[in-house]
Amino acid sequence: MPKRINAVILLIIATMTFPAMSAEIGGVHLPDTYKTDRGTLVLNGGGIRTKMIIKAYVAGLYLTKKSSDYQKIIDADAPMAIKIIITTRWITSERFIEACEAGFQRTTNGNTKPLRDKIDLVYTVFKQEFNTGDVFDIVYEPKKGTSFYKNGKFISTQEGLALKRALFGIWIIDRPSHGCEDLRRGMLGLGKK
Repeated sequence: MPKRINAVILLIIATMTFPAMSAEIGGVHLPDTYKTDRGTLVLNGGGIRTKMIIKAYVAGLYLTKKSSDYQKIIDADAPMAIKIIITTRWITSERFIEACEAGFQRTTNGNTKPLRDKIDLVYTVFKQEFNTGDVFDIVYEPKKGTSFYKNGKFISTQEGLALKRALFGIWIIDRPSHGCEDLRRGMLGLGKK
């Protein structure tokens, strides 16, 4: 009889659904998966954006399959997402947009003119109050574009692979902004230098 009970218990455990695991980065949990309309993405890696000694936010990169090749990720016309979790009141809308503008300058080699209208529309997503714990999701899906969410609420979608390349490149390009190398390496799954 005990063997039969053990077999039943094992069968029940085997068929149970457990919540997705998560990675902890700087005390912030990033889910191991991210669901989109096109399927499930996996956490490629994540890291902390610091400014001086302040931890501004934690960011995670989600892909269809793990990769550390930043150029292939930037160029891929494939579903992907970046999750950003604000960890301090120090990061404001103005500071975030300023950092994004510097990033767009790097990812476009200073030629933002062809994307300027789309970039300016991206900034409207971030022109609102930032609070500790806010979560921004940037989700690219082929033939749809890049969608933006704040705390799970849809804000807008911008079409175009060129915008996605420039936008995702901000975090993973080989010329990150000062102090972002660890964040970049973390998102690419490379670990700290």
